[in-house]
Amino acid sequence: MQKKNLSVKKKIHNFYSKKLDDPRIKRIYLNFKKKISSHISSSFCVAVSGGIDSMALSFLAKCYSLENNKKIYFFIIDHKLRKNSTFEAKLVKKKLKLFQISSNILTIKKEKISTNIQSFARENRYKLIIKQSLIKKIDMILTAHHVDDLIENFFIRLLRGSGLKGLTSFSKIKSKVNFDDKIYILRPLIDIPKKDLAYISNNTFNFNVNDPSNLDDKFLRARVRKLISNLERDGLTFNKFKLSLNNLSKSNIAIDYYVKKNINDNSNYLKLTNSIILKDDFLKQPDEIVFRSFSELIKKIGKKETFARGAKVDNLLKFLRSTNNNSKKTLSGCIIQKLKNSVIISSEKR
Repeated sequence: MQKKNLSVKKKIHNFYSKKLDDPRIKRIYLNFKKKISSHISSSFCVAVSGGIDSMALSFLAKCYSLENNKKIYFFIIDHKLRKNSTFEAKLVKKKLKLFQISSNILTIKKEKISTNIQSFARENRYKLIIKQSLIKKIDMILTAHHVDDLIENFFIRLLRGSGLKGLTSFSKIKSKVNFDDKIYILRPLIDIPKKDLAYISNNTFNFNVNDPSNLDDKFLRARVRKLISNLERDGLTFNKFKLSLNNLSKSNIAIDYYVKKNINDNSNYLKLTNSIILKDDFLKQPDEIVFRSFSELIKKIGKKETFARGAKVDNLLKFLRSTNNNSKKTLSGCIIQKLKNSVIISSEKR
């Protein structure tokens, strides 16, 4: 390596180490490092939006990679939903490069979307990052979700009628994104307030892009954010919210135990035909146990990344409990057939 390059490298290392001398930044970094150390085996990637949260995450992840000599990838998504999205993506890439962070811009194919714009962007953002992760043999995707996101998602899911699992799933630091468990989402900042991430961003890279949709009331998340702000004035604190969420999570863990028990005791997986036979007792468990067990198996056989819609699962279970004939139904890439006292779930792709 040339002498000039060595000098630049040393200067960059000094930049990061000096920033970690700040007690507030160091405290957050040590928390971050503790959260990811047991999950990172080799290389990993960071999802970068350019917002305050992801810029703070980029700083923390870069510090960790330098300290532990880990290969790290930074993926910036150009979602094409705003006319200046490409300019912003290139600007973020340019700014990161100043701090010796090499990044790749992943571009979502431009489409005309009139409803569920943010859901569309989120779904396609993950698809692109997962695709690149598979290519580069990465099994861990770091996202900048934080305390404020956790509370917002709870209320959004509550308003949409989510059950116990939906209300608590976002609080997990690690969750799978594929049915085959090859790639995971890691949320190491999930217990860090946004104000702390803003402090890191402002005192390190001192750069971020602003998404105007964050303040646009046509989006549910923006309205929920204002609702939470009002509740905070009435005494809602993160500690109170966390206590309630922890209690719900304990109940969810208890239900998950019986879901796994129902699957293990009352179903047989036939690997050769990629099908599952349900015993008579499978459908005789409490409703929530049966619903979750059945949803898990449909997802597995159909090889889907997400669960089938709850209403469709409910209707199918009612059908299975009310008939003894050989009628067939289809759901989420599966063929479901009732045969007297058992049910066979098989893939439509055979």
